[in-house]
Amino acid sequence: MFTSLERMSFKRIQALLLPALLGTWLLGCQPDTPRADPNSTLPEENVEASSAKAPAGEVATFVPQQRPFKPEYLRQLRLPPGFHINVFAEGLQNPRMMAVGGDDTVYVTQPRAGTVLSLKDADRDGRADETQTLLSGLGDVHGITLHQGYLYLATPQSLYRLAVKDLGKVTQPTTLLSDLPVGGNHPNRTLAFGPDGYLYVSVGSSCNACVEANPEHATILRMKPDGSGRTVYAKGLRNTIGFGWHPETKEMWGMDHGSDWRGADIPPEELNRIEAGNHYGWPWCYGKQVPDEMMPGHPPGITKASYCKQTQPAVLAHQAHSSPIAFLFYTGSRFPADYRNDAFQVFRGSWNRKPAVGYKLSRIHFKNGQPERFEDFLTGFLVEGGQAQFARIAGLTMTKDGDLLLSDDQNGMIYRITYRPDAEKGVHSSTQKDEP
Repeated sequence: MFTSLERMSFKRIQALLLPALLGTWLLGCQPDTPRADPNSTLPEENVEASSAKAPAGEVATFVPQQRPFKPEYLRQLRLPPGFHINVFAEGLQNPRMMAVGGDDTVYVTQPRAGTVLSLKDADRDGRADETQTLLSGLGDVHGITLHQGYLYLATPQSLYRLAVKDLGKVTQPTTLLSDLPVGGNHPNRTLAFGPDGYLYVSVGSSCNACVEANPEHATILRMKPDGSGRTVYAKGLRNTIGFGWHPETKEMWGMDHGSDWRGADIPPEELNRIEAGNHYGWPWCYGKQVPDEMMPGHPPGITKASYCKQTQPAVLAHQAHSSPIAFLFYTGSRFPADYRNDAFQVFRGSWNRKPAVGYKLSRIHFKNGQPERFEDFLTGFLVEGGQAQFARIAGLTMTKDGDLLLSDDQNGMIYRITYRPDAEKGVHSSTQKDEP
């Protein structure tokens, strides 16, 4: 029999051990599987310096509390000198991915609403003044791209094509595919046409970390514009939502999400050069060919360490849990010349790290076609000492004038970023102090 003190101690032990045992069961780890220290840091050779190093943290389910947008929040957003930000559209439902037509019509997907919108800035004042619902009933529609007069859309398992008519109108969608892998943990498909004229479709993993039964999960697929000739272009990519081609080298680049629950600072978010036939490591490896010690077992017939040496290492690594979404090479002429052919990466923000990281738009400096470093470009969405936020940013596109449009699917906003060095200094520049 237990004494009262022993019963109290036993209950305390239960309270401490049960969450850990439950986490182990959820991760699918076997008792004898080596485990990474949940608060360990990424090996130094795999860390890519950014504008600001993340503070020490812990693994924890933590999303800063949502705050509704209010105009005074614009004053706390920080950009390089000469850049300005304003609200392009508001009152939307959950705008995610965007594409800009030849007439500067902005097409936007809203997955939760199952709709596709068109927005126009008819009077050219930097704000959308016409918003129309082009399509509805497309549950979880996410991916969007334009190509040779057609609008392409993707839901978790289907691919659609619509002809774009005058004034931004579209025809009824034609279904090109309806057998993409089921959504699972990562249902958000993204689309882009490569320099070769083929359509590329990102298909995330069905799980956090597992051996997939469907070889099309955790891949980028390549196919003809009509959906035929579908092949796996690259694999071992847990969830590369954003990708694109360098304007000069035509090499494909994209950022992949690292697995969860490994540590506050591991595994990193990876910038990869994506090439045909390559394997990028997931679920067995991360970063620069580092074995994932929390993944149980080994690849068939080989150790994890040996297997990882055969995979493609990340070219650059970024802070874990930052959640990279949209990726865009800048080809416009509005920004200073040294921005041209650099990339922008949206970091939506963490949900399982405390303190939070991400919640920003970063610039990736490229030199001679190769990435050199990350730099914070737009910050300030975290408020109240990091305990709250007023945006979960997601989509990114460029207008014909070379401005950037950035979507926030939480508060239903689209922001516009422009460069006007000679404009009167406003509250939207990083050089402007907050008003009292």
